[in-house]
Amino acid sequence: MFFEYLIKLGFAAMAASFCMSMLIVVSERWHGKLSNDHDLNGVQKVHTTAVPRVGGVAVLVGMVAGLWIFVQLWPQALNAVRIYRLEALIVVGAPAFVAGIVEDITKKVSVKVRLAATILSALLASFALGATVNEVDIWGIDLLLLVTPIAVCVTALLVAGGANAINIIDGFNGLSSSTLMLIAAGLSYVAWQNGDGFVTLLGALCIGATLGFFLFNYPFGKLFLGDGGAYFLGFWVAEMAVLLLVRRPEVNAWQLLGICGYPVIEVMFSIYRRKFIKKVSPGAADALHLHTLIYRRVVFPMVARNPQRPWQRNAAVVLFVVPVVACSIFASAAFGHNILVAAALVVAQFCIYVLAYRRLVHGRWTIPGLFAFGNAEESAQQHS
Repeated sequence: MFFEYLIKLGFAAMAASFCMSMLIVVSERWHGKLSNDHDLNGVQKVHTTAVPRVGGVAVLVGMVAGLWIFVQLWPQALNAVRIYRLEALIVVGAPAFVAGIVEDITKKVSVKVRLAATILSALLASFALGATVNEVDIWGIDLLLLVTPIAVCVTALLVAGGANAINIIDGFNGLSSSTLMLIAAGLSYVAWQNGDGFVTLLGALCIGATLGFFLFNYPFGKLFLGDGGAYFLGFWVAEMAVLLLVRRPEVNAWQLLGICGYPVIEVMFSIYRRKFIKKVSPGAADALHLHTLIYRRVVFPMVARNPQRPWQRNAAVVLFVVPVVACSIFASAAFGHNILVAAALVVAQFCIYVLAYRRLVHGRWTIPGLFAFGNAEESAQQHS
């Protein structure tokens, strides 16, 4: 019966998200001046036409309307699951969503403000749902987390960092949304293994709402997730991980880090690259993410430019990234219950990322000077 509820909840969220996505796309001529991403020359931009970047609205509508439809059609589910807690997480995620969607429309909300809004959402989740991490399986840090104010602050920073990580990988059609669905599926599997029906339901709602949007985003890029969608969904999956640690102490943090590995490694490496190699602000935009280098160095030589299908190269990036991400998530979800294995899988993901990045920048796999990338931007552009 529980799996039946999962499927019904996910389907209701997908249907609502799909309908809202369709409405946004067909009504573009009325709201496009505000919602479209008109800046086609930005350092991180690869699309060729202006497209609505308010897909986050469709995702949020998918969650809210999908949950409402689910309760109306199957009221008996109220006796089996605690629906009101799903509603609570949607409500506390509002600051993260609002800051992102305002940026999507005005293009004037700074990264610091968006991160602050996400931190606020995480603090509200700590208060409303008890979502405060008090153990991360790292000696010393776990002692600090016994102090509640420290634990609350650390949790808020972790959630905000996770949300920003999803925003960073949101650069190509289907990349962030497919990664989000895989992460939600991995976390849901771990939750189900450990008897946590609530977090499993969170995953079903996330996957359904994201899938409804995904059908318009991939491969043609008719609708973008935008900052509103990226920050809100990033907050959502980060809270899934936090709630698992809080509600199921037997789950180790390394397993969840392995499931969320790709976006987390991307954001940490981006901070390192900008701060210590390029000597700029960690929040400065650049076109040196792994997915961008794959686009330049792998997709361009392999996929010919087709004026009739300008989306082809953009959509091809997912085919190189997502299979590796899916394998990493599967390995962590299936075998990460042992903390040593889980930690080894995280280290393996990091090494694969760094080696692949070095190969794309310098054209070789060599280990010496692993982090000595020099001026990666010039090197990457010379080989484009």
